[in-house]
Amino acid sequence: MTKLKMGRHTSAIKESRKNIVHHRANTKIKDQIKKLIKDVNAAIAKKDAAVAKSTMLKAFAALDKAAKKNIFHKNNADRKKSRMALKIKTLAA
Repeated sequence: MTKLKMGRHTSAIKESRKNIVHHRANTKIKDQIKKLIKDVNAAIAKKDAAVAKSTMLKAFAALDKAAKKNIFHKNNADRKKSRMALKIKTLAA
């Protein structure tokens, strides 16, 4: 058997393949969430409360799903949601 970068056990090889697949999927979800947060911040910068709120709701849903799937820690997702809501609240006031 040739030398492998990971362990020689078939379970280790399979786990490595799974990690690559999960990493790609998680990165895709994280990128979508980052884009949504940027869109919210852009709408806040333009002082467009309606667009900011609708985008914020989409971002909240995406963050909740990511937290449920353990892509983000629950507290991390909650912190991001809280900061977005606070920015929009100050925009409306």
